[in-house]
Amino acid sequence: MAKLRIAVLFGGRSGEHEVSLISAQSVLQHLDRKKYDVLPVGITLDGSWKQAPLNADWTPAEVLRRGRELRLTPAPQAGWGADVVLPILHGTFGEDGTIQGLLELTGVAYAGAGVLGSAAAMDKDIMKRLFRAASLPIVPHQMIHRRQLRNHPEAAARAARRGLRYPIFIKPANLGSSVGISKVKRPAELLPALRLAARFDDKIVAEQGVDAREIECAVLGNDQPRASVLSEIVPHREFYDYEAKYLESGTQLICPARLPARIARQVQKLAIAAFQAVDCAGLARVDFFLDRKSAAIYVNEINTMPGFTPISQFPRMWAASGLSYGRLLDRLIELARERARERGRSIYKKN
Repeated sequence: MAKLRIAVLFGGRSGEHEVSLISAQSVLQHLDRKKYDVLPVGITLDGSWKQAPLNADWTPAEVLRRGRELRLTPAPQAGWGADVVLPILHGTFGEDGTIQGLLELTGVAYAGAGVLGSAAAMDKDIMKRLFRAASLPIVPHQMIHRRQLRNHPEAAARAARRGLRYPIFIKPANLGSSVGISKVKRPAELLPALRLAARFDDKIVAEQGVDAREIECAVLGNDQPRASVLSEIVPHREFYDYEAKYLESGTQLICPARLPARIARQVQKLAIAAFQAVDCAGLARVDFFLDRKSAAIYVNEINTMPGFTPISQFPRMWAASGLSYGRLLDRLIELARERARERGRSIYKKN
């Protein structure tokens, strides 16, 4: 049987570019070369596409430096000629539906959510609206636009904190890896936090802070998704920000999480409901707050292309559930092909 050609796509024009390179390096190391021909494809920070030779043993950084310039056209045989693309891209232009739209035009199978699911999950404002429509529990929040902040800063600050009590978390609506997020404890900190978030997106979300444990659940599947065992993040900083995630040691990652079975089952059920509420496919990581006093569970957010670094919780949760890193990649490839076959049954024009 001929090997499948798997394109691993990484880098991108995102604040999470470096994280993508680390994730891709781990994916490249774990893909079974007996089953797959592997084609590394990188996107530089300025948007240039670089392709390494088939099965080249290059690091992602080497691909970006030494790779052949790649030009794409929206045709099935375009560019790399891959059977399946693993878009190991995080953040803007990677998880927001843009790259998914390009892959749809090429007709290639790809892992993860489609255009709608990716865009909806990336935008915390839209995501929360869909969660609310699905009757999922979420923390109180407000949303303001950058133009409000620019034209009427004091009014924007009042709108951001309306109905909320300190501490308040201020976040760019469309970003990941905790970039641009602030924990605001007093009124004097609010405007600077809003202005920081506005540097990264034109929509800003203000969320009620909760004294809670941070719980995560991995979801895998298309029409019949299933949930992994849970993990818990115990950050050594005040919250799980970018530095705590990627630059510093000290954060505890507990997998499986130490939770009563009843609560664990409820979180898993909510994780699948959140996955379906935003029209996800393939994979996602769903993050939760578990209130320390009341034990109330809140869906925080969903990530449609979670990290695949050596310390990332998504592969760790599946390993703890009995699915090794290599087998997890096999399953993602299977799900990508399954979804592509299903899309192929749709008719887009009259014969």
